Amino acid sequence: MAIKREQIVGTKILNEIESSNITKTQYDTETKELIIEFKNGLKYEYKDVPHQVYTKFRVAPSQGKFFSSDIAKKYSYKKL
Repeated sequence: MAIKREQIVGTKILNEIESSNITKTQYDTETKELIIEFKNGLKYEYKDVPHQVYTKFRVAPSQGKFFSSDIAKKYSYKKL
């Protein structure tokens, strides 16, 4: 599991993820909104995710496991 590509556009950090479940993420450092795109095509937006949490997600040995344990059920979200 690893970040395949990272791009910074303004306040947004865009990542392509090599994971069994996650394909892309977009994090806005200003609004603290995190968008996760899954391999099944679904996208979810998570609110008020601290930048430190997103940084830990990016460097985690498994982004999928970190997402499940530290983001998925801890922050409010909506399906996009």
